[in-house]
Amino acid sequence: MMKNQAAARPFQVRPFEQFRAGFPALRRQTYLSICDKMILHDRVRRGVEDFLDHLALASANRVDHEVKVVGARQKFARLMNAEASTIAAVRNVSDGINAVAWAMPMTEGDNVVVCADAEHPNNVYPWLRLKRRGNEVRIVPPRPDGAPHVEAMIEAVDGRTRIVSCASVTFAPGHRTDIARLGEACRARGVFLLVDGVQSAGILAHDFAAEPIDGFATSTSKGLLGLYGFGFLYVSPKWIDRLEPAYLSRPAVHMRCDDHSTMGGHDYELQPDSRRFELGSYNLAGAYAADVSLGLLLDLGTRAIEERVLPLARALNEGLAALGLASAVPSEGPSQSHIVTFGALDAGGHGFSSDPMIAPISERLMDAGIAHTIRRGQLRFAFHAYNNEDDVERVVRCVGEAIKRL
Repeated sequence: MMKNQAAARPFQVRPFEQFRAGFPALRRQTYLSICDKMILHDRVRRGVEDFLDHLALASANRVDHEVKVVGARQKFARLMNAEASTIAAVRNVSDGINAVAWAMPMTEGDNVVVCADAEHPNNVYPWLRLKRRGNEVRIVPPRPDGAPHVEAMIEAVDGRTRIVSCASVTFAPGHRTDIARLGEACRARGVFLLVDGVQSAGILAHDFAAEPIDGFATSTSKGLLGLYGFGFLYVSPKWIDRLEPAYLSRPAVHMRCDDHSTMGGHDYELQPDSRRFELGSYNLAGAYAADVSLGLLLDLGTRAIEERVLPLARALNEGLAALGLASAVPSEGPSQSHIVTFGALDAGGHGFSSDPMIAPISERLMDAGIAHTIRRGQLRFAFHAYNNEDDVERVVRCVGEAIKRL
């Protein structure tokens, strides 16, 4: 059915086919693991090679290179419908989360709310460390299916809550969080909502001008299709003057020149925007890559990307259901994302499972060159704009073959 739909709308499919053609990895395998790491588009790789050429030939200075940082910042802002001034260039999600955790003015007895068992550890450990300064970490249990329990998180908020943190999409099983409901409750109480957006950025549509998000941390190493070691932190202008970074270096100081070696007076003023969270030298290779990859994503548009990947995820869910495999994430509705998982939750961990069906199916998929992962004991797939209906059919066929062997 999906092939017929695609044939009926060739004007929508063609840009995605052109996009897909730029990924050399897809000529050798079916890649359904963007939830784990990116693959590089040819144009992104050329962007990194341009940076290396500049280094090899000494043909650019620091200011020349940092044009790419500015460009990446601006493009990420456009992708998320935000002002560029609200975006800081950081290293990764952990960098962004820790920046907010230690910049928030908190006193002994204040608390943070997090649904820890639905989060990646990198959105748990920074909060646990706050206990050392006398802050409480309120850990809310997830729903039985592993989804964040938004209602329980809201109920855990009180007059001493300063931050609520969650993933836009959980890394496993892959539930989409009701950010609107959680964020509206936080705003009504004056609480900062910080989102780990690494699983959704570049794949699902975001609109920071409309979403009740106060902070958003992501890396370019997944859906943004860049490199490791580069990412972005969004901070709402409503909060920026209340946040003082724990670490400080020249990029975070407001000065009237771009010379990073110039020292002003010993009295200093923080940048008036999110750049106050930027530290030291930038990962320039990451900036060169992101400047290109974000341009590619903007050409497609995140609304169009989301409208592309969700039907693919739904088709895979339905195909697996026909084989008797129940998906851990709904195939439609507000909790659906681009991630599809099946198998017993927490029957295993990172790369292994005690569920007797998972290992044989995973082996068959690997033999067929279908990239996937096992997380929390579940078999996990994830779609991006380069995937198509043939990828879905190939997975369903291979899983069916593995089940017959069982």
